[in-house]
Amino acid sequence: MTTLERPELRDVLKAEKVLRCHFPPSPVVRVNPDVVPSVTTFLKLDNLLPTSSFKVRGATYLISQLNRDEKNAGVIAASTGNFSQGVAYASRLYGVKSRIVMPENSNQKKVKFTQDLGAEVIFHGTKFDDARRKAEELALENGYRYIHSANEPMLIAGVGTHTLELLRENPDIEVIIVPVGGGSGACGAAVVAKAISKGIEVIGVQSEESPAAFRSWKSGRHESAENNTYAEGVATGESFEYTQSIMRELLDDFVLVRDDDIRNAWRLLAERAKMIPESASASTLAAELKLADRLKGKQVALIITGGNSPQGEIEALLEN
Repeated sequence: MTTLERPELRDVLKAEKVLRCHFPPSPVVRVNPDVVPSVTTFLKLDNLLPTSSFKVRGATYLISQLNRDEKNAGVIAASTGNFSQGVAYASRLYGVKSRIVMPENSNQKKVKFTQDLGAEVIFHGTKFDDARRKAEELALENGYRYIHSANEPMLIAGVGTHTLELLRENPDIEVIIVPVGGGSGACGAAVVAKAISKGIEVIGVQSEESPAAFRSWKSGRHESAENNTYAEGVATGESFEYTQSIMRELLDDFVLVRDDDIRNAWRLLAERAKMIPESASASTLAAELKLADRLKGKQVALIITGGNSPQGEIEALLEN
């Protein structure tokens, strides 16, 4: 698979063989029917993976496939937290030196976990896009293998294993809703779902406060936008052409939800499903609630992508 080829189902199956050496499939659970009464809802709990995030799937597979020179040079990536932990975890598995550029105001829990996994953390800028540009600069200067958080075919192949597992366990799923930041999760879901059945609908969701990927998908061209959502996992101010090209081809729909809707969905998951996801994960339930009339009578799966919310954010959400 060359650098910018779209991964196929066979690539995801290859990734699955590697990942099974390191962690089992994440659970799938059914939500109490009173949460969305007209819809049968399942949660794919990638928040229960190592590092509490789906990002570990793609990072582990990609690093497993690096050649000797790349492993010796070490890797560098940019992240607000979940991807950093995935890269650090995978690098430790394969004996690779990792460096992560993170915004200066990053979630301190995620920073600590990343460092505990052996990565060197470099702080730069206030937004993800600042950190990304710095990581690209350092990679060029030092010869590190730069790992983009989205524009990596092997990353998407690894991430797509969540949907492969989901559809093996629940082959009657009709709709999959997945958060979109850079787009790797939505691409992985769509590649697998459409290979298995063209009739499975895949829907992306992003916050109205950070709508760059949504606007790019709708317009068919690269767009940047304000990046003000509190939900870290969907907080990107620019779209990425590679993942956009896949989403434009395979994604059935893309919706925006308000941050207040994400907060309300988070509380529903905490109260009714007895789980504490990241806010980005709760955006999937916010989207399902927004589309409830259209989804009536269907079997819907929500990809719960992570569980690394800052403690202060959890306390604030629980109090209000």
